[in-house]
Amino acid sequence: MTIKIDPEQNETEALFGFVDFTDQKVLEIGCGDGRLTRHYAVRAGHVTAIDRFADGIARARGSLQHDLESRVEFHAIAFEDFAASHMSRAFDTVIFSWSL
Repeated sequence: MTIKIDPEQNETEALFGFVDFTDQKVLEIGCGDGRLTRHYAVRAGHVTAIDRFADGIARARGSLQHDLESRVEFHAIAFEDFAASHMSRAFDTVIFSWSL
């Protein structure tokens, strides 16, 4: 049996109710396999999505739509390490979903 998470898109619609992603520079912390990333990236200007688990990042990269490849970057890195090495970067929106 295949498990579908949020087939009604409730999570995505709630997120869109909070944030206008149009042309935003987004940092997603704990992106996992990019399940949520794929939904909002079509509206964002640029997305940097990070997760400490390389397997999830590999799945995220493998399932990314070709037309989003220039606007989305995935990094297998812990937040602490990302923050230490990217201090000069600025983001308009930060998403921290399902990461606790």
